[in-house]
Amino acid sequence: MGSKEVLGDVATRLILENDRVRIWEMDLAPGASSDLHEHTMDYCMCIVEGESIDADFPGKEPFRLPVKPGDVFFVPRGGVERAVNRSGVRFREILIEIKA
Repeated sequence: MGSKEVLGDVATRLILENDRVRIWEMDLAPGASSDLHEHTMDYCMCIVEGESIDADFPGKEPFRLPVKPGDVFFVPRGGVERAVNRSGVRFREILIEIKA
């Protein structure tokens, strides 16, 4: 991160946290983006609404993930990224960070 940008939250709203998980909601209108963040834990993405989400990695090409409501993805820890909704529809997901 050449600009030394401060890392933020992995999603837009923390819903629940206990000793085993941290559960977030990601809610991005078309054109909106999340904070630049680092995934320090394994996590599951449960898609609620949307058609795609882009992951912008500092110094690398963006990655577009096509999605549909009901899709669930397991993503291993690691990486710094910013989620960007470049589609024309709202993107919402429930993100479950696994603290194990």
